[in-house]
Amino acid sequence: HSCSSGHARLEAAPASSPRSACAMLAVRALRSSGSRALFPTLSHVRARHAVPAWATVDPDAMCGANPAVGQNLLAGEWTGAAATADVIDPLNGEVMAKVPDVQESELGPWVERLRSCPRSGLHNPLKNPERYNMLGAACAKASEEMRKPEVQYFFSRLIQRLTPKSWVQANGEPTITRKFLENYSCDQVRFLARSFGVPGDHTGQMSNGIRMPYGGCGVVTPFNFPLEIPALQTMSAVFMGNQVTTKVDEKVQLCIEQFLRMMHHAGLPKTDVDLIYCKGPVMNKLLVDGNSRMTLFTGSQGVAEKLCRDLNGRVKLEDAGFDWKVLGPDVADFDFVAWQSDQDAYSFSGQKCSAQSMLFVHENWDKAGIVERLREHASTRNLKDLTIGPVLTWSTERIMAHMEACLKIPGASLAFGGKPLEGHSIPPRYGAVQPTAVRLPIESLKDPAVFKVATSELFGPFQVIVDWKDGQLPLVLEALNSMENHLTAGVVSNDVRFLNEVVGNTISGTTYAGLRARTTAAPQQHWFGPSGDPRAGGIHTPEAIKLCWSSHREVIYDFGPVGSEWKGTQS
Repeated sequence: HSCSSGHARLEAAPASSPRSACAMLAVRALRSSGSRALFPTLSHVRARHAVPAWATVDPDAMCGANPAVGQNLLAGEWTGAAATADVIDPLNGEVMAKVPDVQESELGPWVERLRSCPRSGLHNPLKNPERYNMLGAACAKASEEMRKPEVQYFFSRLIQRLTPKSWVQANGEPTITRKFLENYSCDQVRFLARSFGVPGDHTGQMSNGIRMPYGGCGVVTPFNFPLEIPALQTMSAVFMGNQVTTKVDEKVQLCIEQFLRMMHHAGLPKTDVDLIYCKGPVMNKLLVDGNSRMTLFTGSQGVAEKLCRDLNGRVKLEDAGFDWKVLGPDVADFDFVAWQSDQDAYSFSGQKCSAQSMLFVHENWDKAGIVERLREHASTRNLKDLTIGPVLTWSTERIMAHMEACLKIPGASLAFGGKPLEGHSIPPRYGAVQPTAVRLPIESLKDPAVFKVATSELFGPFQVIVDWKDGQLPLVLEALNSMENHLTAGVVSNDVRFLNEVVGNTISGTTYAGLRARTTAAPQQHWFGPSGDPRAGGIHTPEAIKLCWSSHREVIYDFGPVGSEWKGTQS
């Protein structure tokens, strides 16, 4: 991994080119490792995967000798900043991109842009309705563009370079993003603004409910889904008539920059969305000084609470995700349940807000050997195919410290894992550990201090397995409802009464129920978001888009006529 894991199609570049140098080193490394699971065969990609014409980076070629260059988008113009920041390769520490680093002193034009958007938005049902059609057409064209193999490959590979994950995981994001664009093609954008009418008290009177935008808004999203989350939320905001300033974790923001370039190619006006590369505190100041009318934040709970205070509650949140799964008393489809539980806990090294953080194992599943099977699945994960990889927000030292704290809980034991990865060049700032599970008896969670430690979210390949048995479901439900976050959950059972008892007495916003229940991999056709909080935001569906990005307005038309015998009465 000297520069990148490239493909043989790059060998056709001139021998002296930086792209050729980077790619050749990568191809040799790939051949010597014997890895074939991560990429298509070299001959397969030679003719097919050219870099799209609208793209400004090459995910296979970016490395220290040929770093990619990112740009801000402000008022329709691609710009830089006085300072730049390095983006390092999470697998070897090499600088692979240079991006702008906007400082507070440079925020003036950004603040002015955010404040200048009318409160009535760029469009609404009564103003510039032509834009609904325009956006639907742009989505149709963009979805066609994303169907091209070279575009699908481009985004998948760029995601994999910025946030190392298996090819299956990386490939999922552009697929969901394409399907989202297909879903909101043609008339579907205008259908989001569907209004309703209620008959009035007399002829000529009608009450009409319409969906109105907020105006100048913000989107702030994390590193773990560098395409899907910012693309879907940014476009959702635009659909409803808002002008958006988007910031993604700067380590991965190249991905949404390239998406916006593709959307411009498909017909999205360049002035609909501003894109800023900056640190979190700078974005915080921009949102406050720009008086952002609504901000969608996906990320840590601490930052979410700060934004809520600073923006006077004008936020929608998808913050944190200590997510649970309960294995009920009925054991069936053992192999599938074990596989799914491994996927939920350790895919993308557990760096999903929907990752399975706590698994409640009924004694019947324990007797069937579910923990042993999970250990077997976890042992097959490796760096060669990136089914385990670098943890971008927790260092190895910090992960191991948390594991040791969990192991000090009375009755705790190490189920599997618990060691740092070996034989890699992942930078020390990142984590590199085996898929790990610590096992606890449910009785231990009664202690508030223990509960706090056991339910601390570790954004990495770590889960807590809690043993429970018949008669202890009230303890399980108490634990589930004592957690601070209620994003996703899984209830694995086909016992209808058990399912109703658990689902009916919990509040997680996206809950999967049945023997095939999971916590991760939400597709584009259903709501994904937390519940139990008036600030809860969502993604994917029309309900999520309207909830987050528009507000209700009632317009009462009253044209008359006024009756000839009408007489007013003073009151």
